[in-house]
Amino acid sequence: MPPAIDLTKTYTRADMILSSRNGPARLNLRRAASYNASERGQQSSTSSRFSFQQLIASPPPSPGLPALVPRHGKVVSTHRISPRRCARLVGWCLGILSVLYWCWSIVVRILGSNHVEFDRGPMGDYEIMADTRLPGFPTPVMVTDKKGRAKWTVSIPPDSDFPLEPKSYAEMCEGNIEVASRVADLHTLLRKHKDYSGYYHVDPNFLDVKEAEQQGLLPGPEATTNGMVGTFVGQTESSSVGEVCQKTLTYVMETEDAGLGGTLMMLWMSYGLAKKEGRSFFVDDTRWAYGEYTTYFQAPPIPDCRPPPRHEILPCPHHARHLLVSASTSSYTFGHKFKSYFSDLRKDATDVKQQRGLFDLARKGYEDLWDLKPADSDYLHKRLYKLRKQSSLVDSLPGKIVGVHVRHGDNHPVEFEYQDSYVPLDHYLASALSFLPGSELRQPEGSISNNKIIVASDDPTVYESEEFAKYERAQELIRLTANPSPVPRPANLPAIRPFFADSVGWEGGFFSGMFWSLGQASNVPATTSTNDKQAKYMSATAETFRLRELVGRAYLLDLAMVGSSDAVVCTGSSMAGKVLGVMMGWNEVASGKWKNVDGGRPWAW
Repeated sequence: MPPAIDLTKTYTRADMILSSRNGPARLNLRRAASYNASERGQQSSTSSRFSFQQLIASPPPSPGLPALVPRHGKVVSTHRISPRRCARLVGWCLGILSVLYWCWSIVVRILGSNHVEFDRGPMGDYEIMADTRLPGFPTPVMVTDKKGRAKWTVSIPPDSDFPLEPKSYAEMCEGNIEVASRVADLHTLLRKHKDYSGYYHVDPNFLDVKEAEQQGLLPGPEATTNGMVGTFVGQTESSSVGEVCQKTLTYVMETEDAGLGGTLMMLWMSYGLAKKEGRSFFVDDTRWAYGEYTTYFQAPPIPDCRPPPRHEILPCPHHARHLLVSASTSSYTFGHKFKSYFSDLRKDATDVKQQRGLFDLARKGYEDLWDLKPADSDYLHKRLYKLRKQSSLVDSLPGKIVGVHVRHGDNHPVEFEYQDSYVPLDHYLASALSFLPGSELRQPEGSISNNKIIVASDDPTVYESEEFAKYERAQELIRLTANPSPVPRPANLPAIRPFFADSVGWEGGFFSGMFWSLGQASNVPATTSTNDKQAKYMSATAETFRLRELVGRAYLLDLAMVGSSDAVVCTGSSMAGKVLGVMMGWNEVASGKWKNVDGGRPWAW
């Protein structure tokens, strides 16, 4: 029978547990001392110095245990986010993003690892074909830069002829839009087939030819055999040395519609744009249907740097380092964005001030490039001096010279009433007389005091019409006449001859078909396709270029004389009328000295 426990003594829980483990023989019962805070007891939980009475006397603080009743009515949060847990969550997020970025870079590398060619499909669309080799013809291509990003550039074989055919430049710009959209899709995963950006928008996905060569994506200049062959107008051996120009604009003179006015205006616009953008300006006349540039003008100003390799000159995008402008790419360079940027759209469309920015660009080109060859320039000065002197003989008072330009041929008015024919000649005469107050009463006699009216037209019958038969031609050096027989020349005419009146057979105004048939065999159709026109140009004879030179010089002389008048009457729908406005100057156009008889609209390009 176990020994009895003395109930008068206090036993600790530890003593009881130990007692049960050690057995009855080893039971040690001892009275625990009272709790004294100043007394250092054992730290073990089994110490006999610690008892339940001590907890009641002075319970120790327990900061790790939650309070049974929430303090101040706050809800106790059972979920605590530790810093270690936050760090683990951030690490997982970064890891997932890294894996996604790695997968995306692989996809982009696979999709953009091959070059992309654009060929014309049967319906005129572009078909995309992947190829690891560069094509053997000019085309935009998709490439991958050193960082694995999809980019696009333009590949022109370095040994290609310069300039390319007009249709090649036009197709190149169409392909550029398509491939730029495709590269943008790879970067944004959004279809953007239309570009609503401004005129000076820079495509971040475009690699210029020089940059692509430096990255090894395109062959460098060492692969070319004739990339530098051929000189621009006015370029000499001395101007072909030195550093390559940083930025250039090359205007390629090509005339598909045979019109000289459009070429002239675009030449001036291109020069003004080049100066505004800080580009060096060059002119190429290799494919110009009128012959050589220096046949009509002095060579343009030559920059103090040399032109770039020909395969680096691109028709688009506009922010390319070396830009090319031609008639076939005019819609990209001088299209809606160009007109919107340089026009003051805050002005009303009927206000000529809306066109001031465009006018200034063309005017800059006229001032620097309108430098006729010495022979024609001397004749113009003498002719203008003679007319000024004759107009001041009456009462010794200076008179006015009013120039009239009549455009016929294949250009028709925009005014609905006359769009199937031409503006009546009496409209021209009435507008010209309006610049001469009080002269209407003298109209039947043909004497307008000390004023003069000069007439220029592409239709020889205008000079013999009832309205203008009594007035003088603008110039008499070269005549377009309905009589195909030329004016007889002196028998002893030297090789280098002085001025003489020459004529060329012309009927009913300027028709492009008639122009292309000059000097050709009689069995060649007057109307031909564009490709046939280029073939005709390449096989044109010396007689063909001689006749075209007469037509071109007569046109320029007429413009020079009429543009030097005190007032001008013309059709604003014709390019000749727009050119005459630029030649007069902004103050004259804004003050109403330039009058449009085709609907009365202000000057606009």
